[in-house]
Amino acid sequence: MLDRRRIVAGLGTIAVATLVPKHLWAAAIKPDDGSALLVIDVQNCFLPGGSLAVKDGEQVVPVINKIAKSFANVVMTQDWHTPGHISFASVHSGKKPFEVIELAYGKQVLWPDHCVQGTDGAGLSKDLAIPQAELIIRKGFHKDVDSYSAFTEADGKTTTGLAAYLKARNVERVFVAGLATDFCVAWTALDARKAGFETYVVEDACRGIDTQGSLAKAWADMDKAGVKRIQSADIG
Repeated sequence: MLDRRRIVAGLGTIAVATLVPKHLWAAAIKPDDGSALLVIDVQNCFLPGGSLAVKDGEQVVPVINKIAKSFANVVMTQDWHTPGHISFASVHSGKKPFEVIELAYGKQVLWPDHCVQGTDGAGLSKDLAIPQAELIIRKGFHKDVDSYSAFTEADGKTTTGLAAYLKARNVERVFVAGLATDFCVAWTALDARKAGFETYVVEDACRGIDTQGSLAKAWADMDKAGVKRIQSADIG
């Protein structure tokens, strides 16, 4: 006959495990030499006062600074558009920001002018403190094609060389953080999976734009692709 006290104790353990947040009892993820942090587009245009400010975007900076201390390998990205870039609503007569048009490479969300090469808006946040970052990837500098992903431009063919760079350094898993969750972060994570990397998105180190349900769709697409959704507290 089973000992009633042992049964009660077992039920208590299950109850505690259910109530305590996962990151407080699960083993921490420890970045090693085969891990890289990708810090996506933490630029002035996407921060308060910027032309395409992401709500609460500034809140990712201290989180990113904290987790970056655990990584020997850090890559940062910058949106780096030409004046009159094809993704700007101002270039398309009668169109407004956030409308969607069809271009040669597919659907394109139209944006306010942002992150124009050499402007203050294109600069990385002065509050980022990641001195060990080894590489900055600039993207979106081809006038006739947008580029959300750190790996591949929106035509799905033109690469940035990031995958080869990471593989040359024997990186096998990447952690993605930055702005915005539903565009450049998500596209980067999806392309990282296509390139064969184990991929994590650090949810509280990102913020989304969420236009026309884009945030929920991005998370669904990432989940389907095998991208792992974690919190900064999961990184030890």
